Amino acid sequence: MEEIISKADRTRRFIIETTASLFNKKGYAGTSMSDLTSATGLTKGSIYGNFENKEDVALAVFDYNHSMILTEIRNRMNTAQTFRDKLMVYADTYDHIAKHCFSDGGCPILNTAIEADDTNTMLKDRAARAVIRWQKSIVEIINSGITAGEFKKDTDTLLLATSIIALIEGGIMMSRVTDDMNALGRAIQTVAHLIEQILIK
Repeated sequence: MEEIISKADRTRRFIIETTASLFNKKGYAGTSMSDLTSATGLTKGSIYGNFENKEDVALAVFDYNHSMILTEIRNRMNTAQTFRDKLMVYADTYDHIAKHCFSDGGCPILNTAIEADDTNTMLKDRAARAVIRWQKSIVEIINSGITAGEFKKDTDTLLLATSIIALIEGGIMMSRVTDDMNALGRAIQTVAHLIEQILIK
């Protein structure tokens, strides 16, 4: 059955998709309402007719950008054969994003976390929830790998999950500020090394 989308929903989706890379590149503070009207070709009234304010647009854009990453991760997870491969999906996905999507602003979680901090609690909360969800997913994969006899039983799951996320996001940050993609590559090599350490051989 074909999904019926209202004109309001189409307009809202258009605004989100059109301004997604804009917010990711310029950030919440750096993106003005005139930027939004220029990018979409819509009037200020049209945008405010679909969103309460600029922050409302930014939150929707964050959710959209994050959902794109989650979709890519799910697709790669479906083809991963081992729990080791599943853990490497995160590194491989972000490596792909870094190499092919930096022109669109890079990682929305990292960008939002750095910018929002304590100045925008709603954006900070969105980024925090994304990181916590990511951490929980990694812990679940490691635990499944332990149960399956692929990973060592004494693995500190939370420590490893935190390290994987920190290495990936830190590698992205270093690559962006130094314009050196090798920084992320080295971080991903370290992720692979950490995972190798917990394998039962």
